[in-house]
Amino acid sequence: MKRKQTLQVNVGWVLIWGWAPVVIQSMTNTPTRDVFATTMQIKELVEAGSELVRITVNDDNAARAVPKIVKNLRDIGISVPIVGDFHYNGHLLLNKFPELAESLDKYRINPGNVGKWEKRDDNFRQIIDCAIKYNTPVRIGINGGSLDDDLLSANMDENSQLENPKTAGEVFIDSMVESALLSVEKAIEYGMPENMMTISVKMSDIQDMVKCYTMLSKKTQQPLHLGLTEAGWSAKGITASSIALGLLLQQWIGDTIRVSITPEPDAPRALEVDVCKYILQTMGIRNFQPLITSCPGCGRTSSDKFQILSKQISDEISAKYIEWWDKYEDFTSTNIAVMGCIVNGPGEAKNADIWIFLPGDGEDPVIPVYVRGKPYRNLKWDKVYEEFMEILVDYFEKKI
Repeated sequence: MKRKQTLQVNVGWVLIWGWAPVVIQSMTNTPTRDVFATTMQIKELVEAGSELVRITVNDDNAARAVPKIVKNLRDIGISVPIVGDFHYNGHLLLNKFPELAESLDKYRINPGNVGKWEKRDDNFRQIIDCAIKYNTPVRIGINGGSLDDDLLSANMDENSQLENPKTAGEVFIDSMVESALLSVEKAIEYGMPENMMTISVKMSDIQDMVKCYTMLSKKTQQPLHLGLTEAGWSAKGITASSIALGLLLQQWIGDTIRVSITPEPDAPRALEVDVCKYILQTMGIRNFQPLITSCPGCGRTSSDKFQILSKQISDEISAKYIEWWDKYEDFTSTNIAVMGCIVNGPGEAKNADIWIFLPGDGEDPVIPVYVRGKPYRNLKWDKVYEEFMEILVDYFEKKI
């Protein structure tokens, strides 16, 4: 399948379009007025691999803080583009605080809450005018929870008069797409270049979200930002987001992605970035770090040594990520397999660059390591982790 070719939109130094890699986005959940906390969380997200970071700009205090946050980031060598997220009062804040408008690399506009009736178009135009003035791209972010009531009601009324009316769900999806396209048309009418806009049509139902993006992709050349909003937390949030994004990416729809997981208390915010990276890498779209294949365990694997070894290797790679990513050419594309017995070990691991299997009960207590499909060395139980990491580093350094 061919990747959908979309217009090129430059957000700071990041390119978003059909020929560029799919870009990972994330969003802070700190109060933006807290300059230090927001700066540190952006740093965390960037170090995890986020290539764009969105922050809430909801009041005067947040607006005043944004230029300070951006300056702090640049002072510590972080050049990630910052996206300002505006709802209800974006037109007021951008005009009241020129330094805010100038410091952001992108504005996110939700057409469903820029205003009501006659004020809607004027408020929307004020944001577009600021974007043009400061040469800043925008995301037209349609959200299922705040879809334009007037547009939806009009479409529902029109549908009810049809001889064969659509379902309410179908009209809702049509209205999401229509809202996005109408907003782009208005922005162009107000003077916004086509290559300065991306679009999203987020909602919380997987099937509706996929239908909506699939329909939208056929009707526009604007780059699409994918996301399943309110996905939930823990396994549910990760699973739902992975399915939703995977279904679209498999059709080569989508130029940027974000996973929106409800964070567990005290959990790192960067989890949503990690999920994005694993989605893209396991689908073969982008490489970020070595992938570790490991078996789930069964009655043959009564020892937990393979589980411990798999975690140790993963932790070491995460700890050395920045150093090794910069140092070793094949770091991101290396596949490692850690297996717990002889039954599936050799077969399941045959496509890995380096694999090891730890014997199960009743098996020969030998720990073989294979490199590029060939036997390389047998390891000792008491030093299996240290010796395996030495082999891995030798592989990265092309010594084996």
